[in-house]
Amino acid sequence: MTVDCGDTKPDTGVDNQKHAPLLLSEDALAQALAALRALDPATIDAMMAQAGPVPLRVREPGFAGLVGIVVSQQVSVASARAIFGRIEAQYQGIAAAALHQASDPELKACGLSAPKIRTLRALAAAELHHGLDFAELARQPAEAARATLTAIHGIGPWTAEIFLLFCAGHPDAWPAGDLALQEGVRLALSLESRPDTKTLEALSARWRPWRGAAARLIWAYYGALKRAGAPIEVAG
Repeated sequence: MTVDCGDTKPDTGVDNQKHAPLLLSEDALAQALAALRALDPATIDAMMAQAGPVPLRVREPGFAGLVGIVVSQQVSVASARAIFGRIEAQYQGIAAAALHQASDPELKACGLSAPKIRTLRALAAAELHHGLDFAELARQPAEAARATLTAIHGIGPWTAEIFLLFCAGHPDAWPAGDLALQEGVRLALSLESRPDTKTLEALSARWRPWRGAAARLIWAYYGALKRAGAPIEVAG
């Protein structure tokens, strides 16, 4: 597969990101989408025409938001909500100090598996003892913020990027390992096959520092095509 990844020395967008608003409101998302159109009008206009309104999809911020993402992994939406609700009720909210002090049997009774308990303990320790600042993550370059989160036991790249996108509103977060995002880019750029994580990371350079808005648009575009019966590659 031959892929055009843009200029040989693409703008990383790091300096521009300092002036990019956090994607936590409809106005900020509209501003980011307008900036995307200026960067890549042909591709963005075609996707917007198909996608319709692009959902903002903001989730709970900070420590509680990341706990929610961890809880939701590999369980149904209903189960995740129930587990999260039991944690909130048991500890009068979702706070690092409370989870750090909770016993394994207490957390297990909430519905958490042993691996998730270890992850939440590591996450609580990162905030309480290692200076993890959730607000600061949104102001860091995307790669640095992702590296900070993935250094925590149990937090992988996808989890980190989803947190940065929907909880922190990071304007340049880009979950390149997401299969729906990969397939959406394949369709948008008329590629012969779905790009892998490394290729998708390279392709996204054209949309910096607004890749967080690009991801939202591509998901909406992918969903619209899927509903319309477009040929979608099977995940795998």
